[in-house]
Amino acid sequence: MQLTLWTYEGPPHVGAMRVATALRDVHYVLHAPQGDTYADLLFTMIERREQRPPVTYTTFQARDLGGDTAALFQTAAREAVRRFAPKALLVGASCTAELIQDDPGGLAQAMGLPVPVIPLELPSYQRKENWGAAETFYRVVRALARPLTPAERSPGPRCNILGPCALGFRHRDDLVEVRRLIEALGITVNLVAPERAGVDDLARIADADFNVVLYPEIAGTAAAWLQRSFGQPATRTVPIGHGATLDFIDELATLAGVDATAVRAETTSRARWYARSVDANYLHRKRVFIFGDATHAVAAARVAAQEMGFEVAGIGTYSREFAREVRAAAEAHGCEALITDDYLEVEARIAALQPDLVLGTQMERHIAKRLRVPCAVISAPVHVQDFPARYAPQMGMEGANVLFDTWVHPLMMGLEEHLIGMFREDHEFHPDAAPSHLGGGASPAPEALAPEAVAPLAVAAEAANTPHWGAEAERELRKVPFFVRPKARRNTELYARERGIATITLETLYDAKAHFAR
Repeated sequence: MQLTLWTYEGPPHVGAMRVATALRDVHYVLHAPQGDTYADLLFTMIERREQRPPVTYTTFQARDLGGDTAALFQTAAREAVRRFAPKALLVGASCTAELIQDDPGGLAQAMGLPVPVIPLELPSYQRKENWGAAETFYRVVRALARPLTPAERSPGPRCNILGPCALGFRHRDDLVEVRRLIEALGITVNLVAPERAGVDDLARIADADFNVVLYPEIAGTAAAWLQRSFGQPATRTVPIGHGATLDFIDELATLAGVDATAVRAETTSRARWYARSVDANYLHRKRVFIFGDATHAVAAARVAAQEMGFEVAGIGTYSREFAREVRAAAEAHGCEALITDDYLEVEARIAALQPDLVLGTQMERHIAKRLRVPCAVISAPVHVQDFPARYAPQMGMEGANVLFDTWVHPLMMGLEEHLIGMFREDHEFHPDAAPSHLGGGASPAPEALAPEAVAPLAVAAEAANTPHWGAEAERELRKVPFFVRPKARRNTELYARERGIATITLETLYDAKAHFAR
């Protein structure tokens, strides 16, 4: 497994925890050593759920490895059933426990427990978190779903909403928005899963005409099995953005056999009008780099190009299982797809492309901050700040409004930036003040440094093969608007390095500007 400062996905047993935490009436017994219980923090601290996840750990220690760790697992499973009285028991092993090969599934099934046992075989060294969530949900559905007789079926049209899960990016609010659209069409929601679905609910998952798949990374495998087993077709459109939401409504109407004309007419968003009304200098042809899970990355690329007027300079994902879809999206937008789970490769691509805006995960937020590029988070992995108390969906028409606010505002100057620009020479304004939304401070001008501080900086710059900026050129660079200043600096330094210019003068700055304007 890759050891790093940051990972886009955890091991697959974390995905299993996300499904177990979302479901009701189930408990997950995880064969894991002491120290592998960190995942509780993901739900109680980052997502701020009111209850801890329904997980029992065996927490064996190093001294237990010489004894019978299988007996420890059986004791933990028996005690979990007695204490929590679940209607179904999930059992599996963490990445560390997998190495000792105790076979939790076989052990639990041989115990004669009074509840259904669902064994999870999640290869920790070949697969990761989203795959673990998808496989767990599939195993749960397959174990609990049952066919219904015609007399048991409810009148239609009916659908299941599949995909909302614990620790999902805006899943809570997406569900509200999508459910509103479905019910406006006169379609009954049979169940939502895994979020808040119980064992008895899943037993009647066949009591629906079709499935609405909101997050294919989590629900795609289960939806494919339901189509094979019960003949339930699944939606393919993810309603992120104005255009995709209208397409989603049409797809729902086709599957349910209803008329969507009235709902389409009433379904509007402010984002579409706002995007057309904003000054073209802020939006038109702004170059954007997109990275995240495949669902959100592909959807964001469509919104960026078709609804915001941006140019998609690059798109990528860490979801290797969906690499084909992301490569197809990249080809459609005329750029190269980046399929990687190494954040250093992502950082290198962003630095090379020099985009005007980054749409990514929490990791891209950190990268963009270092590179001084505006950024908006569109996908997991996320931090606590991406689980807002307010209503902030990504899907539906209200989601389109949220996208507009989230993406466009980092590109626009606030009142303080206007004032800094208008009164740049006024003694009350600091000439090196940084834009408030990018954080940090600008580098001090060379003439503001003490002589003893200039020499070490010059030596470091020479060692890094970075041209030295003359005082006059540095002052002129500060007149460039803040949102393009980093790019102007990098382009000028690149121009100087390619021509062997050691000191950037005012003439070098103007020459570089003319060169890159061609």
